[in-house]
Amino acid sequence: MGKLLIYLRDYKKESILGPLFKLLEASFELIVPLVMAAIIDTGIANQDKGYVFQYGIILILLGLIGLICSITAQYFAAKAAVGFSTKLRHALFTHIEGLSFQEIDTVGTSTLITRMTSDINQVQSGVNLTLRLFLRSPFIVFGAMIMAFTIDFKAALIFVVAIPLLSIVVFTVMLVSIPIYKKVQSCLDHVLLLTRENLTGARVIRAFHKEEEEYKRFLDKNGQLTSLQMFVGSITALTNPITYVIINGAIILLIYTGAIQVNIGNLTQGQVVALVNYMSQILVELIKLANLIVSMTKAFACANRVQSIFEIECSIKEKSKKGIEDASLQKNFSSMKTIVPAIEFQKVCLTYQNAGEEALTDLNFTVNKGQTIGIIGGTGSGKSSLVHLIARYYDVSKGQVLINGEDVRDYPLDMLRRKVGIVMQKAVLFQGSLRDNLKWGKEDATEEEMWHALELSQAKEFVLTKEGGLDFIISQGGKNLSGGQKQRLTIARALIRKPEILILDDSASALDFATDAKLRAAIKTIGKEMTVFIVSQRASSIQYADQILVLDDGQIVGKGKHEELLENCKVYQEIYYSQFPKQATSY
Repeated sequence: MGKLLIYLRDYKKESILGPLFKLLEASFELIVPLVMAAIIDTGIANQDKGYVFQYGIILILLGLIGLICSITAQYFAAKAAVGFSTKLRHALFTHIEGLSFQEIDTVGTSTLITRMTSDINQVQSGVNLTLRLFLRSPFIVFGAMIMAFTIDFKAALIFVVAIPLLSIVVFTVMLVSIPIYKKVQSCLDHVLLLTRENLTGARVIRAFHKEEEEYKRFLDKNGQLTSLQMFVGSITALTNPITYVIINGAIILLIYTGAIQVNIGNLTQGQVVALVNYMSQILVELIKLANLIVSMTKAFACANRVQSIFEIECSIKEKSKKGIEDASLQKNFSSMKTIVPAIEFQKVCLTYQNAGEEALTDLNFTVNKGQTIGIIGGTGSGKSSLVHLIARYYDVSKGQVLINGEDVRDYPLDMLRRKVGIVMQKAVLFQGSLRDNLKWGKEDATEEEMWHALELSQAKEFVLTKEGGLDFIISQGGKNLSGGQKQRLTIARALIRKPEILILDDSASALDFATDAKLRAAIKTIGKEMTVFIVSQRASSIQYADQILVLDDGQIVGKGKHEELLENCKVYQEIYYSQFPKQATSY
């Protein structure tokens, strides 16, 4: 929690003024029992209505001033807490955006969402309550005890015994509940994960008639969360009855002692009432303090969970220089075009974090500038893993991936990512206009460039039919578009930036064969400046590539042109003939 408080530094004034105004309110509250004692002992005892009215006005003024101080304190505390959580969310989101695929895969999306929402909300609430009550409640408790000593020493000793007993109860509950609240938040992660899976896969669940089964799974996970919350709730619920027993016992003892002192003339009736009021104030404040501690316990648990995300370091370490300057890189590329391959894999291996074995093993191949490379293989053979290494979404475990003769690890990441345009397997579009989505590829793209990219990706025809054209509003996740339309727009988004290396990672799977063929023909017209990788399950999509890589279990088992592989690569033969029966082919 302490490390997160740096996000409060821009709210130092609010963090000081909030508690300060609460202490002012508490000071006025401590004066109230003395005013009440004066009214009873002087005004009522002497039947002096003027005195009672005068001190009644003072009570009203004390109440009004206290209310103003309380509202002011609440304003500053809320401003500081909301500002703190805003900056914390920004910082956490920025940190998550800087993590590589490796860390995001390991932590999990549902966990990151919980940290960004529920956990930070809880921390915000904790900061707000702390600024309002953390100083006020102890101030009232000890202030009331000191004021009691000014009235009567013997009666005040009851306060000295009651306050430590109450403190033991409150802090014991806090120590027991802290670890349980951590488990509660962990269970919340599981419920969120299950909810996200069900919402994302709602159509699949209905298609396989698994609603009842998923409902039972949700009930089970939610039941675990409910049970744990009820258990920790029952522990914290003990705070109120135990503290009430102690306080009311102290009040009984106080009234008994006060009655004796009044009887012998050492105390007045007003002073006894003041002592009882101080004891009641202590009761109220300790209940507030107990609730504050419960909230702080949750906030500390959530803050530690947020901090754990900040402590995750990105496995992709960026090097801005390695014997070459950015400018010299650009300068030397022109001289290297005819000498150095565009892309080269040298004994490349990849092992995912916590994986038992390698995902890619000993990959060796060379790609010249302007070539089209087809990558094919069975599900899980490592096709996507291979192309992700080019853009350095993952780092190799062994070996080197070279672009224009330089290791990808030696490039500044922004320079490397500008050189590579990648279209992922899952077509992802963002809520907003079609124009805004295309500008993700190139921020300053002109309308002419947009239409050209749409034409190349075979998306122009359907975009013209949409109301508004480029200003057509895409709903969240592109739900108002078909699968093929989404894929073509994501391809257009990659093409608009005119990258040196274009990677189509099974991004035409929703297109029909005719549109797929037109797309590949259009990409060929771009020229020899762009190196293209086509990852596909369809043999027809890659059979005209300059070079085809056949993957099986993370290894290259075939390399060459379509005709060569059809003769000497068993894996390629199986894939091809499963799609094109032998009798239907000329091979």
